[in-house]
Amino acid sequence: MIVFSFLVIIGLGTLLLILPMATKGESLSVVEALFTAVSATCVTGLTVIDVGSELTLYGQCVVLCLIQAGGLGIMTFSTFFVYLLGGRASIREREIVGTTLSHSPVPNIRGLLLKIMTMTFIVEGIGVLLLTMKWLSIYPAKKAVFHGLFHSVSAFCNAGFSLYSDSFMRFRADIYVNLILMILIVAGGLGFVVLFDLKHVFRRHAVNVARISFHSKVVLSMTLFLIMLGIFSLYCTESGHAFKGIPLHEGLLASAFQSITARTAGFNTLHIGSLANSSCFVLMMLMFIGAAPGSCGGGVKVSTLGILFALLLKRFRRLEAPTLFNRTIPGETVGKALAIVISGLVVIAIVLLGLTITEGWNASPVESRGEFFKLAFETISAFGTVGLSMDVTPGLSSGGRILVIILMFVGRLGPLTLAVALTGRRPRGRYRYAKGEIMVG
Repeated sequence: MIVFSFLVIIGLGTLLLILPMATKGESLSVVEALFTAVSATCVTGLTVIDVGSELTLYGQCVVLCLIQAGGLGIMTFSTFFVYLLGGRASIREREIVGTTLSHSPVPNIRGLLLKIMTMTFIVEGIGVLLLTMKWLSIYPAKKAVFHGLFHSVSAFCNAGFSLYSDSFMRFRADIYVNLILMILIVAGGLGFVVLFDLKHVFRRHAVNVARISFHSKVVLSMTLFLIMLGIFSLYCTESGHAFKGIPLHEGLLASAFQSITARTAGFNTLHIGSLANSSCFVLMMLMFIGAAPGSCGGGVKVSTLGILFALLLKRFRRLEAPTLFNRTIPGETVGKALAIVISGLVVIAIVLLGLTITEGWNASPVESRGEFFKLAFETISAFGTVGLSMDVTPGLSSGGRILVIILMFVGRLGPLTLAVALTGRRPRGRYRYAKGEIMVG
């Protein structure tokens, strides 16, 4: 149902973007429209066109609607409207929505969906108001409001689409714009479960950390760790390059923005193609990890990274089971985390291999070898639904664009979700094979 819902909205978006009224010049080709629709619905941000200059207001509104639908999830919308129209969701639908949006069983799906919709529109509305106040000094009122709406939704949904051809490079030193966007990106990337927990923590003007669930503790701690690691790494690697000759606070602000946006948002205040290889490698790791489960972001998720850390500590400390925050992580959860990481790496490897073939026909192996790093960066960006680019995507061949389209779709839904949808569940047998010993490490 999830796969079919995404395919339907992508198909509808493609048809709407093909229409002549969607563009200011020539109509988009089928591949261009499909690429844009997939990127918007999967909240990726990679694009083969300039959304701000090539699309009309109608076309930009179509992209905006696709971003909002993809950010919240088509399944969330469909189930919400089932309740709204007085229908009843099936047990299977309840299970799907519950496991997608929460880490524990949800007795009242309707109440959960209403809370999610309300919180989403409140946070995005605040973002619209704050950003509009900034752009009223630059644009007429209507244009300022639309810019505020488009970028607030794009930031909270971690989409990375911008109406500016240089993303937010022109606002690199603007603390006001940077802070608003970073807060929206982090809020959208934490997941609704964590946001609800934080709401309970600060309820009644008193801080009660005990109210934070185990899931939220893992997500918040790993998120903070990755943000600080990204800031430190990016500033150190670019201190003698991109940040050379600029004030300390501006360099730290740019580092913080890229550290946060790399985990599935896709905006940039620095030219990614001119960054040092070490900086791009840091961004690739952050893009692969991504945001939190049940959020608008992609990647293998920060909780997965936390589980792998716990598994590693278990081996070093010779514990009976992996633990975090004085809680034991079930073996089934550890198995899922390993499967997610491995399947993600396999999918990236397959698509990267395909891109090296489709994009290297007219060049010798030696000449094309320098492009491998750029293709790898673009591939991980598509899988993590990030949207950061080293200016490779617009020049991809039709075959390369199709590969990236598939990767964005798989990255948004998750390799395991797609595999289960295609193969179905097989009943578990009533027997087990004898154990076999194998050397590892």
